Amino acid sequence: MENAPMNESQKVQQNTQQKKQQRGRWKLFLVLAICASPLIFSYLAYYVIKPTGRTNYGTLLDPRLYPMPDLHGVLQGGAPQELSVYKGKWIMLQVSSSDCQQRCQNALYAMRQLRLMQGKDMDRIERVLLVPDQQPMDTLLIRVLEDTHILRVDAKAIQTWLPVEPDATVQDRLYLIDPLGNLMMRYPVEADPNKVKKDLIKLLKASSIG
Repeated sequence: MENAPMNESQKVQQNTQQKKQQRGRWKLFLVLAICASPLIFSYLAYYVIKPTGRTNYGTLLDPRLYPMPDLHGVLQGGAPQELSVYKGKWIMLQVSSSDCQQRCQNALYAMRQLRLMQGKDMDRIERVLLVPDQQPMDTLLIRVLEDTHILRVDAKAIQTWLPVEPDATVQDRLYLIDPLGNLMMRYPVEADPNKVKKDLIKLLKASSIG
């Protein structure tokens, strides 16, 4: 059965409704653009609009290639926890087996100090350790890792997500994730803390979110 043709009043009403919908879409787009603009500006300021001589210490990563996956992480107490709950802040990420030998401990200590070095901006940074096994961690080590979020995750999920050079492993690297959950920079696990600090200062200064 064919629909009856619309009269002029119905046509006017339909056109008005379509215009309202279009305005609503534009308003939504504008709100999203305003919310994203601080981080977009930080990328432009840091990666594109570089004054002569500005360099970064870490290896830049293309965030489009490494979106944050669901890792199905588990906290030390057994409660489920996704890495994504820390979005909204900058994340310093390290991977280590549960035994965390001296090199691992040194790197975690350096990560702690890097956060403290940021002074009033330290609360904009979270520290996360991903553990790709189910072996128990030493109680003393857990105490040393105070304020570091420890997540047990599947090893394959980590290897699929985090990029490394052919001659390295994920446990050889420290990763930096932006407040939107984009993997954006990689460092050697034994990186020079003072040089990493300079990168962090630049990024925190350029970004008004996180």
